[in-house]
Amino acid sequence: QACETGAATNIIYGLALGYKSVALPVVLLALVVYVTFTLLDMFGVALAALGMLGTLATCLSIDVYGPVCDNAGGIAEMAELPEDVREKTDALDAAGNTTAAIGKGFAIGSACLVGLALFGAFIKRTGLKAEDVTILSPIVFAFLLIGAMLPYFFSAMTMKSVGIAAAEMVKEVAHQFDTIPGLLAGTAGHAPPDHASCIKISTEASLREMVAPAILVMSTPIISGILFGTTAVCGLLAGAISSSVQMAISASNTGGAWD
Repeated sequence: QACETGAATNIIYGLALGYKSVALPVVLLALVVYVTFTLLDMFGVALAALGMLGTLATCLSIDVYGPVCDNAGGIAEMAELPEDVREKTDALDAAGNTTAAIGKGFAIGSACLVGLALFGAFIKRTGLKAEDVTILSPIVFAFLLIGAMLPYFFSAMTMKSVGIAAAEMVKEVAHQFDTIPGLLAGTAGHAPPDHASCIKISTEASLREMVAPAILVMSTPIISGILFGTTAVCGLLAGAISSSVQMAISASNTGGAWD
């Protein structure tokens, strides 16, 4: 219904749905953490994380279902197959979006619990006490804010990388349309398109553009610990875990709604 009045309303409704969808999963995760921690301390949180990771194979299987259906629909449209074929692939694609959302939800939830368990292991290993990591400490609270910011900065870097790769792909496709006679019009007997160049652009961009985000994730805790100590790292990790879980759920469901 939001698409009926244009792309702008679709974007607004999709964002609203993504933000709204955060509430229930976060409440359930908080309940799981509270119950498991109360009963068995960090060992309980680790067991809960392993329980969710135990369904990883199933989640990966249903997550792959969506792109397969999406590609099938794209092939049907490019091959100019009958309209009823496209209707069937659209129905399968909608089901694929649902399964993908379920798979991503399990991945995000298990990542949250694993992150919390590792955070507890870090506290234990460094010998920090509860009073050392209180939110009333200026250094802890300052790095809590920095940690909450990191998922947004990381996402901005990855989204920009996708934009750069997409721009390179568009230029390559336009170049082939201009240099290969009959390719754009679909004239019979035209020279085949250069698929290898497009594949090369995607492959190289996927590796090259992830270097900077990976360095950000790996270097931030190390630099924070060296310059400001382990209490700063505690604030950084706590902020990153709480912020990234909510952003991941929101972005995943917003994208699924748009699709």
